Amino acid sequence: MRAKRLSLVLLCAFMVFAAAPAVRQALAEDAAAPKADPGLSDVLTDLLHGVEGENSTSGPDKRVPFGREEVQLSFAPLVKQTAPAVVNVYASQTAKVTSPFEGDPFFEEFFGRAQPRAQSSLGSGVLVDPSGVVVTNFHVIKDADEVKVATADGREFTSKVMLKDETLDLAVLKIESDKPFPVIAIGDSDALEVGDLVLAIGNPFGVGQTTTSGIVSALARSHIGVSDSGYFIQTDAAINPGNSGGALINMGGQLVGINTAIYSRSGGSIGIGFAIPANMVRAFADAAKAGLDFFERPYIGAEFEAVTPQIAESLGMEKPTGALVSSVEATGPAGKAGLKAGDVVLQINGKPVESIEALDYRMATLSIGTKANFAILTKGQHAAMDIALERAPEGAKATEVTLHGRSPFSGAKVAELSPRLAQKLGLRTDLKGVTVIDINRDSPAADFGFQPGDIVREVNGTTIDTAATLAQIAQQDTRWWRFTVERGGQILRQVLRY
Repeated sequence: MRAKRLSLVLLCAFMVFAAAPAVRQALAEDAAAPKADPGLSDVLTDLLHGVEGENSTSGPDKRVPFGREEVQLSFAPLVKQTAPAVVNVYASQTAKVTSPFEGDPFFEEFFGRAQPRAQSSLGSGVLVDPSGVVVTNFHVIKDADEVKVATADGREFTSKVMLKDETLDLAVLKIESDKPFPVIAIGDSDALEVGDLVLAIGNPFGVGQTTTSGIVSALARSHIGVSDSGYFIQTDAAINPGNSGGALINMGGQLVGINTAIYSRSGGSIGIGFAIPANMVRAFADAAKAGLDFFERPYIGAEFEAVTPQIAESLGMEKPTGALVSSVEATGPAGKAGLKAGDVVLQINGKPVESIEALDYRMATLSIGTKANFAILTKGQHAAMDIALERAPEGAKATEVTLHGRSPFSGAKVAELSPRLAQKLGLRTDLKGVTVIDINRDSPAADFGFQPGDIVREVNGTTIDTAATLAQIAQQDTRWWRFTVERGGQILRQVLRY
């Protein structure tokens, strides 16, 4: 039996040795022949690369890794390039703790006064300028008394807030050093496509800097309840609490988004994360570096609303898309260019406007002092026009008044609305009236729940048309207060004894 097996092995070896010259000759002839039909070299190469033929379900571009170099492919070089520019952000504040016995000398003597309690939040940030400019989320540093930044090399800095905007959920911090900081270049988020590979870098749950990978799951996501901005990149790269403010980068090592939120029922990542597009981040960072006190959007003197299926049908549109012009100021840039109420904006500078959120995003990323080309639908016809992008008018110099006296408004700072002030507070630029612009944290106005952006319409039967009128009424010697406030388009009426 052993002799038979040995003979069989020798026979096979002899056949392989004898066939080797023929195989080499066939490969040489096949290399020189036209490639109309697959030759022996193609067949052997396909077999080595794992291609299974025309009927393979894997497709012609899919194969197993071939060679040591492909097996060792890694994101490591990309992470080494970008991770040093991702920082940790620590925000702390002192919260006032109220006691049911506060103000009572008897109980305070035995139980003592309530002591303030320190609160802290943890997030991430991205260095976008060698001078120490850091971009993060507004909700990471909201109401913070102190914000510290820790870099990847272990250094810690006390930062200064350069600019913040709650409606965009963005904030820009500044740290100082005698050496330039590593940065991540800001890329073009409009170039992203669904399916592109991305990496998310941040500090989830405070465990330390972490990198996760995924793809772009969707673009132009809106109504996720994170901020008033409704234009987000969706990714399945794992994002968890603490990742907020971290970097979303593409395969070119460019920043394409700031991670800002997750959709989760458990508090952990389930593969649905959202990032603010880098084009918005660039515009916001440029505003901070220019020293602006708030993020200015270009003003055209028009207001918009969503296109509903009913509106689309009435206008003869195939589907609800674009932004419907609801009002136009005749003397504003849009009015001068010929935009009219009832028109629908479909594109800006060739970029599609799918919704009113997309319009807000496109407008916010444009520069004041330039012109933009608007593609519109007007009276069933397609048209285009150039509209100047101007700075919102200041109007008459707004007089800021801080209210005092024994009233629910005590501690609130108010002023008369102008388009520029309305834009600063995130209000419609066509609104008029007296609005709250700031509130002392330890004041009756704060205790009663007044907020910046509230428009005071009426107090104790008197219509409020100037800040001076409200200041005078706030000094009344009365315990009963009846007032009407407009907040977010809703009218709130309140009667209380104070």
